[in-house]
Amino acid sequence: MVCGGFACSKNALCALNVVYMLVGLLLIGVAAWGKGLGLVSSIHIIGGVIAVGVFLLLIAVAGLVGAVNHHQVLLFFYMIILGLVFIFQFGISCSCLAINRNKQMDVINASWGVMSNSTRHELERSFDCCGLFNLTRPSLQDDTSCGAMCKTRSSACQMCGEKFLKHSDEALKILGGVGLFFSFTEILGVWLAMRFRNQKDPRANPSAFL
Repeated sequence: MVCGGFACSKNALCALNVVYMLVGLLLIGVAAWGKGLGLVSSIHIIGGVIAVGVFLLLIAVAGLVGAVNHHQVLLFFYMIILGLVFIFQFGISCSCLAINRNKQMDVINASWGVMSNSTRHELERSFDCCGLFNLTRPSLQDDTSCGAMCKTRSSACQMCGEKFLKHSDEALKILGGVGLFFSFTEILGVWLAMRFRNQKDPRANPSAFL
């Protein structure tokens, strides 16, 4: 049995979708773990991660069923959806890698401005910092209401904005790199599904159209 034949394409497509299923389950598990330990309390973040995990899981299940049964309709929609996901993910990954420090500061300033006081205080305690940037604080209210541990050790705490920039820069590079890598695996999935869909099952009737 040579690689590139019906069985090889089928096994490769099944293996790729099993990987997608594991990644989807991992995203759901990490979100539930973070919520259970109280590491992340924002319902929007938890819901977003779970939604991405469930979406990836559904795509993987559809691709796996289509590969096992050589189902033409499922494989067709699998190719279309995975192609759209590739375009979206490739664009987002490139944006994550290309965003500069000034843009990150603008996003952090805008996000900080719409946050509730309880969310701000929670971030200050988590990152052990007070306030955002010196230029964005109209008053010392952030310092006086800050509940970070650094307030008990010293009167001067590091600004949260600097810590956010450091973490966001690292996170954007990781997300951009990982997203870019997985986007090329999605192109591989589209190519495998297209190839497998146009192949004939040697165990079926040779005169049947597949």
